[in-house]
Amino acid sequence: MKKYIIMLFGFGLLSGCTEEAIDLEPKNAITYDVAFSTAERCELAVVGCYDAAQSGYYPGNSQRRGYPFGAATVEQGDMKGEDMVNVQTFFAVTYNGDYNASSPNGQAHWECTYQMINKINIVIDGLETAVEAGIITKEKAADSEGELRFLRALGLHELLVYFSLPYAATADASHYGVPVSVVPINSIGTVEEAKEAGRASVKETYAQILEDLDFAETNLAVTRAGGLKISRATKGAAIALKARVYQHIGQWDKVIAESAKIVSASAPFQSPIGDYKLTEQPEGPFANNSGNTESVFSIENSTLDNCTNNGSLSQFYHTVRSLVCVSPVIVNADFWLANDLRRTQLLARATYGGTHAYWSWKYRAGTVMDDWTPIIRYSEVLLNYAEAEARQNGVSRKAVELLNAVRNRAVTNPSDQFTTASFANVDALMTAILQERRIEFLAEGRRWPDIHRLTYDKYAVLSADGKAGVPNKAAWGSMTTDSYKPASGIVDPNVVKTPGFNFEDRRYIFPIPLSEITSNPKIATQQNAGW
Repeated sequence: MKKYIIMLFGFGLLSGCTEEAIDLEPKNAITYDVAFSTAERCELAVVGCYDAAQSGYYPGNSQRRGYPFGAATVEQGDMKGEDMVNVQTFFAVTYNGDYNASSPNGQAHWECTYQMINKINIVIDGLETAVEAGIITKEKAADSEGELRFLRALGLHELLVYFSLPYAATADASHYGVPVSVVPINSIGTVEEAKEAGRASVKETYAQILEDLDFAETNLAVTRAGGLKISRATKGAAIALKARVYQHIGQWDKVIAESAKIVSASAPFQSPIGDYKLTEQPEGPFANNSGNTESVFSIENSTLDNCTNNGSLSQFYHTVRSLVCVSPVIVNADFWLANDLRRTQLLARATYGGTHAYWSWKYRAGTVMDDWTPIIRYSEVLLNYAEAEARQNGVSRKAVELLNAVRNRAVTNPSDQFTTASFANVDALMTAILQERRIEFLAEGRRWPDIHRLTYDKYAVLSADGKAGVPNKAAWGSMTTDSYKPASGIVDPNVVKTPGFNFEDRRYIFPIPLSEITSNPKIATQQNAGW
């Protein structure tokens, strides 16, 4: 029996997996024998999975808006936090917590990620066919499968962060994770099998993620030519993502073990795998986003293939469309020193609606929209390592050196730089590391993942009621130019008008989209609590 690649993409579109869709075989299906008939076609199939990661289609129309990783991972991650401000309506439901099971932002995040995952599963299956036919070598297939399993791990982890409670929510992580599929959904039979699977536990989902990343680390190339060393998965990228995953699990010894593979034993820190190192200036990874030493993995955007004016970061985060600005909450923070170079290199001021606001200057392409989207930078590798070292070994020289490696390229006055004597105890060091993450990854979508992973932790981010959760946020309509008082440590309470909520609120994580619930009876019984 011939195997077909059909325009069905998995859990996120089970509602569309009807007999009518299957009947479109002449237009929308090709056999594996054709799709993987040459090495060039095999390569195009792999590239197609990166394309799916970059920009899926928004529910209800044919527009690309950067779901999941072309832009939306950044925008959603920032809008669920408190350090960026929603100025207009695009991400208001995420920022305000007004979403429900029908909200398109959550629906697109779920559907587009599962579309990507199913394309990956189809291509992995097709590559096996190509190896059997002698079209590509086992070695080439293993490298390609490593790329695909890296993307699948990235996608599954993204879904856990938005649709499941953190690992520590139950003692054995037995609470609901997300559906885990590693086989192609490309027929009526496989659609029905997928419906029977339901949601794996969080522990089971993480087990699949780590299995994928172990495979990727073993089989991926150490580096690639030109910009491909950033836009295509490599061995170092798999290790870096694995360290991030262990961080979310809370296995600090394993964060250290993975990080040590790609961080030299002493400063100046550099990776022996892939030669990653920090750029000299904080703006380096953004001024040259397709060709720098710090970007471990990014999603490529180009002038011809990008997330469009309805998704691209350069449209949203600066004054092209003025959709998301930087909050006084972080601009005014006194732990972000006034002479920190990131204030001048990575922020820009411009007036919108009468308010002379701060905007991110990380994404500089304007209407060209070809900024590459940062997914993992070497600065994150170092700060992940610093946090794990502090948690395991207290105020150690290594933890402070790792923190300083990132901080000191922006804080250049020696009198402002840390030593081990700067910290009375590990709590003080941990506070500094977590504050540094807020500054360093501002406008990169990392705030919500940090809030999420710290929920049950001693260092949890607190909501207004003192419980772990999302803090109150600035409201654009209450802001003026005078709301900004950089490094003052003062935030006008009349500005912080968008209420957050604690982790017990059903809005803490997204509901499983209605499109999934109505098409999948098993998952309909596994909706997140309160929805």
